[in-house]
Amino acid sequence: MSNSGRKKPPLVAENRYGRKSKPAHKPKPKPKPGPKPRTKAKSATKPRATPRKTGVVARLRHMAGALLRWVGRLVWAITWRTGMVFALILGLSIAYLYTSLPAPDDLLDGRARGSVTLLDRSGDVFAWRGDQFGGVVTADSVSPDLKNAVIATEDKRFYRHFGISPRGIAGAVRINLSEGRGPLSGHGGSTITQQTAKLLCLGVAYDPEEWKSEADYVRDCRRTSLWRKAKEAVFAIAMEVKYTKDEILSIYLNRAYMGGGAYGAEAAAQRYFGKHAAVLNPAESAMLAGLLTAPSTLAPTSNLSRSQNRAATVLRLMNDQGYLTDEQTAYWQDNPATLSRAAKASTGGYFADWVMASGPEFFTRNTTEDVILRTTLDPRIQKATEDGLNYIFENKVREGSKAQAAIVVMSADGAVRAMVGGRDVEASGAFNRAVQAKRQTGSAFKPFVYAAALDLGYAFDDLVEDAPYCLDIPGSGEWCPKNYTSKHYGEVSLTFALKNSLNIPAVKISEAVGRENVRKVASGFGIESDLAAGPALALGASESSLLEMTGAYAGILNGGSSVTPYGLIELRLQGENDPLMGTGGGIGERVITESAARELIYMMEKVVSEGTGRRAALDGWQVAGKTGTTQAARDAWFIGFTADYVAGVWMGYDDNTPLTGVTGSGLPAEIWHEAMKRIHENLEPTPLPAFVPRPKPKPEQQPRSGPNGGDGGGLEKVLDGILRDIFGGN
Repeated sequence: MSNSGRKKPPLVAENRYGRKSKPAHKPKPKPKPGPKPRTKAKSATKPRATPRKTGVVARLRHMAGALLRWVGRLVWAITWRTGMVFALILGLSIAYLYTSLPAPDDLLDGRARGSVTLLDRSGDVFAWRGDQFGGVVTADSVSPDLKNAVIATEDKRFYRHFGISPRGIAGAVRINLSEGRGPLSGHGGSTITQQTAKLLCLGVAYDPEEWKSEADYVRDCRRTSLWRKAKEAVFAIAMEVKYTKDEILSIYLNRAYMGGGAYGAEAAAQRYFGKHAAVLNPAESAMLAGLLTAPSTLAPTSNLSRSQNRAATVLRLMNDQGYLTDEQTAYWQDNPATLSRAAKASTGGYFADWVMASGPEFFTRNTTEDVILRTTLDPRIQKATEDGLNYIFENKVREGSKAQAAIVVMSADGAVRAMVGGRDVEASGAFNRAVQAKRQTGSAFKPFVYAAALDLGYAFDDLVEDAPYCLDIPGSGEWCPKNYTSKHYGEVSLTFALKNSLNIPAVKISEAVGRENVRKVASGFGIESDLAAGPALALGASESSLLEMTGAYAGILNGGSSVTPYGLIELRLQGENDPLMGTGGGIGERVITESAARELIYMMEKVVSEGTGRRAALDGWQVAGKTGTTQAARDAWFIGFTADYVAGVWMGYDDNTPLTGVTGSGLPAEIWHEAMKRIHENLEPTPLPAFVPRPKPKPEQQPRSGPNGGDGGGLEKVLDGILRDIFGGN
């Protein structure tokens, strides 16, 4: 059979792998009718090689990612290694400080010097000097209100942080920058722990060989820098590890300066309120807490109103933090803290400075101990003295005058009861014109001329001629003294010459008894300044201090014995009962006879009752004294006494400018009168210890004329007595 006409199958390889063959003639399904697809317009340009570009970008992205991952791994490696090193250094620093920190009790009193507490004659505190430390307190022993006030004001997160407060620091930096200051200037954001670290000077003790003074040491401790802040933070963390929170707070409450020389809460409580820190009320606590930001500026003794306003803010902070209710806050704001009587008193500035300067330096100005000084000050007399001085300057002295004045009041034994060294009666540390100023005494010196004469036998009614008188001074020529009035009064008694402050009789008496005798009497009464060598000695050409002159007059009052003015009764250490030293002054050796002193008192009483000192007279009281005006009226004096007190007043300018229209018989006598009038209120008048004048002798018994035309009968009696002792007979 033939195969013609049949199509032969194609020769293909055998399907060894079982692949399915496609159906021979399977028709494609027809597409469903729908919208005609849009066709893109043919681009006129050649299409880009898109697959090639996509590969480059991918590779770049891959490389960038790899680089970033490598940088990240590098930064992480550096960071964690640096962190580990920093943590290690921090840990070692904290560990070192931990081991070097002493027990908390050893850090409570950090003063480099001690304090001096001054008591008046009744034993009440009237002044403080040095660094006052009232005693140790703890966070548990102080008033809870004080503890809450300090935390509310200084560090409200104190019990929650670890020594530093990042939130507080950030807030302080933000405030400083917003107020135009540097980030570390102004608000510090320091915690109580950091402030305590600063008070401890980061553990660096005061070394006098390294710092010129304690002030330089404190200034160095208070420096603010980034490095200093870092060290402070490390020290604070170490303290947090070493001490409990209450121990840190206790250190802070004992070492913080609170103004007025008070270090620590106890000293401040006693200084301002006269009570212990354990019994402070909320208003007092708020005032003390408010001092911590600016203790010198906000101290209530400097400006009570400003301190009370700050305390009101602290009370609001205590209310915000839940320590006080709204009612309590309102009550204590309406009833702010006030100062104690001792803190209110303005007494003691000049007096306290004088006592401090007159005591042993190692127990006063440079003491490292807490010292108690009991003094002679009488607060009542001090206030009366200040009031008298202020009254005259407010009512009798022209407004704007720069004239100064000083007053000293003492008892007849030299115990100083009051002292004002200038018109600023509250001054402390200022120039004390009562002690430090040396000025010519003028006619206030004349009583010592007559004291020498009376001691040698002159009498109050002996006569001396007041007439033109000249002396030839070797090397200077002729010197002719003149009376203040430029008049002459003929023969006058010694009493008349003194009460009218005549110059010529005073010089004549001085020359008659001998200048050396006058100098001896004056120095015996305590005038230690160099006394003039010439005849002008009698007219007060020498310089002296008001304290010396007042003490010399006290010697006249007590019957003719020398007096050393003193203000210190006893000195003892705080906590001790036995004094280390006692009174440093008082009545000394006799200078003139008691009868001569009494006769001189009689003559000086006439100065006030009949002579130049009439403005000093006190109703119902016998007063003796003497006025004094120096050349060109540069100094004006009045010094006098009653049976109870001696007082001296000086007036003048610090630059030695002459006073205008002022003499010792004017404003100084009036100041003396106003002060002594107040001092003697409610006191029973006591007569002076003056003698009773003997009856006048009959004319035929009048003594013979003495030297220079004066009555020298008294001196001749003394000489006659000496001759009788030598040769015998009547």
